Amino acid sequence: MLKLRQAIVVEGKYDKITLSQLVDAPIFVTNGFGIFRDEALISVLRRTAETRGLVILTDSDGGGLVIRSRLSGCLPKQGVLHAYIPDIPGKERRKTAPGKAGLLGVEGMTPETLLRCLQAAGAAVEDEPAAVRGPEITHSDLYELGLSGRPDSKARRLALQKRLGLPALMSTNALLTALNAIYTRDEFLEKAKP
Repeated sequence: MLKLRQAIVVEGKYDKITLSQLVDAPIFVTNGFGIFRDEALISVLRRTAETRGLVILTDSDGGGLVIRSRLSGCLPKQGVLHAYIPDIPGKERRKTAPGKAGLLGVEGMTPETLLRCLQAAGAAVEDEPAAVRGPEITHSDLYELGLSGRPDSKARRLALQKRLGLPALMSTNALLTALNAIYTRDEFLEKAKP
């Protein structure tokens, strides 16, 4: 498994599952065309691109190109890399029929193909992640701050997410992914103070 310096944004949850078996990096999901209505996610992706870098990896069909175009138009040019999968005819195993374009998406690519695509885009492998970013924000940190494991944790998390400009509809794990992509642990602990 490769630890990437940049975060990755993909179209759907199955793309994320496939990639998470290959790389150790924050992986964001656009929920397909949901990205057109999710300004909070765009804000998170913009900050991620500015702080650690972001790789856009979408399907090669028309929908993937529209999503890539949307992201390209609202994210900074600097800090954003574009990874492209090849046009390979077929269908993903979980589907009963191929998509409209008849091409495999990110989830249908072989691990070798995906790693080549990320390499070709210029994604950087971290040799010494601890020296670069320091310790990560953990579930324990959230618990210590009262953001999990307590009766009022959900309300406290929502208030923090609003204050930090993060989407409200995030699971605790998704929140951790976003926080670790945007902030160092020390930065987060400072911002999390009431």
